[in-house]
Amino acid sequence: MENILEISNLSKGYKEFSLKDISFKLKRGYIMGFIGPNGAGKSTTIKLIMNLIKKDSGNIKIFGIDNIKNEREIKQKIGFVYDENYFYENLNLMDMKDIIASFYKHWDEKIFKKYFSDFDLPKKRKIKELSKGMKMKYSLALALSHGAELIIMDEPTSGLDPIFRSEMLEILCSVIQDENKSIFFSTHITSDLEKVADYITFINKGQIVFSEQKDDVLENYSIVKGKKELLDKDTRKEFISINENAFGFEALTNNTKNIKRLFRNDVLIEKANLEDIMVYTVRGGRECLT
Repeated sequence: MENILEISNLSKGYKEFSLKDISFKLKRGYIMGFIGPNGAGKSTTIKLIMNLIKKDSGNIKIFGIDNIKNEREIKQKIGFVYDENYFYENLNLMDMKDIIASFYKHWDEKIFKKYFSDFDLPKKRKIKELSKGMKMKYSLALALSHGAELIIMDEPTSGLDPIFRSEMLEILCSVIQDENKSIFFSTHITSDLEKVADYITFINKGQIVFSEQKDDVLENYSIVKGKKELLDKDTRKEFISINENAFGFEALTNNTKNIKRLFRNDVLIEKANLEDIMVYTVRGGRECLT
């Protein structure tokens, strides 16, 4: 199956931060969650995909073609939904739509009106009068109305209440029913990705920790709890990070099968969620004094 997005050995250096030879790919018809702490490189990666900043090295292919040489062609088929919307705040939604529609060769007014109605958006209200949730819906309606095949979303559910977030996720699931479309979804709210993502790409300190199917990640990673006496030089190597206190330890592993074989019934093994995986990996082992 064709890769709709393919990043190979991508690097970008700043004075205090570097994106270091990152690689991952997204196939058509899937949702990829892009996670990592603040400053990990998520925004830099998205800006490089969009050709808003210049890379130092590496390759980015979108729809199988180079994102710089074919920028105009590619951007006709990409939809963008950002945490902050860059609209003319004093225009109403229809006037702003008319401006944006003029940039796209394949703008479909019929589809826009359908989404406008489905999302219950107010025609005459000004952009500045919309709630954050309404702005996100408006952005998504615009993105879906010009034949976009790749939807790039940067923190789309951040700051939204649970009802709006749930509604947004339902919309994304309906969009992806068209197996020709893919969604690249960067967020801090990892629980949202557990509901909708097919793949998870985890970046930390400018490097890819993993880029795998979500179900495989959740199957392989576990939180292990046990007595401190079980930890020695060799058993510590089985864990990504360990938290210790006076009563015992909690640790993250990405090899649950081996932990079961090694410790048998001497430890408690619980499924790790994406937040656990991110927090334990980023913070590393530390002693808990409470």
